Amino acid sequence: MSMPFYVSPEQAMKDKADYARKGISRGRSVVVLQYADGILFVADNPSRALHKISEIYDRIAFAAVGKYNEFENLRQQGVRYADVNGYMYDRRDVTARGLANAYATALGTVFTESNKPFEVEIVVAEVGADGASDQIYRLTFDGSVADEQGYVAMGGQVDQVASALKDRFEEGLPLARALGVGVHALEQQDADRHLEAGQLEVAVLDRNRDHRLFRRLPAARIKQLLEEAEQAGEGGASQGDEGDAGE
Repeated sequence: MSMPFYVSPEQAMKDKADYARKGISRGRSVVVLQYADGILFVADNPSRALHKISEIYDRIAFAAVGKYNEFENLRQQGVRYADVNGYMYDRRDVTARGLANAYATALGTVFTESNKPFEVEIVVAEVGADGASDQIYRLTFDGSVADEQGYVAMGGQVDQVASALKDRFEEGLPLARALGVGVHALEQQDADRHLEAGQLEVAVLDRNRDHRLFRRLPAARIKQLLEEAEQAGEGGASQGDEGDAGE
């Protein structure tokens, strides 16, 4: 008679966490950072169809790394959560904090109750009236939530990307320079990686816009901003935001 196979709960949780981390690290990174007029999202993502960055609600956006079908499922849940709460109560009652709590519950349940955890990491961000009231929440595969300030990196070779962000990030950067900082950080995933506009997915939550504050940047605009960032250099200021609001 064979002995039953036993794994301690601690070992089972550790194995699931290791599995999820490996899956997330195999992808390409995403960075989220505050800039003068709001919050910038930059993904190393050549796909025009499979978005890593999406709008959730009026002032709220979502960025993710890992398994596309799993984070797309979470994105759709988030949109439904926002629509139902905004309809039943008030649009102002839909917040990044509330959404982050809902995601934390969903991810935590999957992690503890399912054999296979979600291989995802997500950021939920809400742009405020000024930089001090912006909110950026990072959620990991087990439902842990971190309240981030300034910038966050997820996925891929995340340590190198986060280190590069730390070195170059400053508060109140204009859009072009903030994008330059984000792209430089993403390029640290590989020694000789150079990212062109067509390989990037970029979006902003722009607090100066009316109504919909989320905006995707087309490749031509990304290219223009990267050229402005290069001309400005690390020490210079860029005029890259002028005329943006009408686009």
